[in-house]
Amino acid sequence: MPAEDKMNIDERRKYLRRMRLRYVQAGRSERSRLLDEMVQVTELHRKSLVRLMKVTPERKPRQRQRGRSYDHEVDDVIRVVAETLDYICAERLTPSLLPTTLVLIEHQELAVSEPVLEKLGRISVTTVKRILGRIRQDERRLPRRGPERAMQLLREIPAERIPWDIAEPGHCEVDLVHHSGPSASGDYLHTLQMVDVATGWSERVAVLGRSALVMEAGLRRILVRLPFELVELHPDNGSEFLNNHLWRFFKDQLPGLHLSRSRPWQKNDNRFVEQKNQSLVRAYLGFDRLDSLPHVQLVNQLYDKLWLYYNFFQPVLHLAEKALVTVAGQRPHVKRRYDIAQTPFERVCAAHAISPERQTLLEQLRRQTNPRRLRRETHQLIATILALPAADGPVDVRASLTILAQPPPLPAGYQPVHQLAT
Repeated sequence: MPAEDKMNIDERRKYLRRMRLRYVQAGRSERSRLLDEMVQVTELHRKSLVRLMKVTPERKPRQRQRGRSYDHEVDDVIRVVAETLDYICAERLTPSLLPTTLVLIEHQELAVSEPVLEKLGRISVTTVKRILGRIRQDERRLPRRGPERAMQLLREIPAERIPWDIAEPGHCEVDLVHHSGPSASGDYLHTLQMVDVATGWSERVAVLGRSALVMEAGLRRILVRLPFELVELHPDNGSEFLNNHLWRFFKDQLPGLHLSRSRPWQKNDNRFVEQKNQSLVRAYLGFDRLDSLPHVQLVNQLYDKLWLYYNFFQPVLHLAEKALVTVAGQRPHVKRRYDIAQTPFERVCAAHAISPERQTLLEQLRRQTNPRRLRRETHQLIATILALPAADGPVDVRASLTILAQPPPLPAGYQPVHQLAT
């Protein structure tokens, strides 16, 4: 019988417990037939089976622990042979242990005693597997980034949320929307969106991938057009925002910026931008996969039009008051009251967050824009984007940086609030 078909001790005990129920109820001739069957199945002696049938065949605990059969000398040989054979699995290594050891002895790579050679000739696959699992713990590995170093950046960025009733513009939530379609493989388009909590002003830019280079290029494009000073930036805990490269960019280019992050497992901490992800991104582009350079070019053109359409012509409501109301016989609920709808541009002007010169330029831009024509152009551009084919191979992500480096359309004489160094 092949070794892999033989019963182990636990399987044999389980089988004998079942057979004992039949054995104690059987007659003399039937017991003899059952013993013949058990001899064939378990390969135990007939007298041993008779003794086991008299008692419940339970495995007794060992009174004295068995000594170690394969000592550290065997471990050392297996470690050298495993390294020589490029760390193959135990099933392949075990038959080759003794021949390979003899070859290494001949080439004076090992010095092995006769008792160790004898052990290598009879060692089992299971024992070799167990030894390999033990000696691999002693192998040298590349230095890992410890928890203290990994958490250093998170400790510097406070976990909080921007209050809903904040009145000062410039406290913005930021998030990333994936346009991967049904498969998240390869590089694909992302929408980097930023929403001001106090005024509802929103900025969007399409980036290819999530590397620090494209994220920095996308933030630069947003900051060129932002009409007021960025006071606070609040992302979630994604690594595309919380990494040393962007942290260095914020400290060098925006030294007065307050960077906060969402609390772990608190999905409502980024509630304003999450809501706009649906109404200002998914409502227009859906869930299709966008992954080519023409997609980057056209989606950014779309966002340039949506910047003008939404911020200057779309009135938004802002929460003015909320209170917990308790009615007898009903569960307590929150009652919310909203202010009069205004466009984000009107809210920015009412908060006196921009200079008179910049306000004049933006008001002139709004007067020169036909919102109905802008809406038609927006939907035509969406149809063109969705009709584009997907990329037929890997895309050069660095080529998208040239697209992002192009300044967005702005009124003549418009000076950015943030002067960023190149």
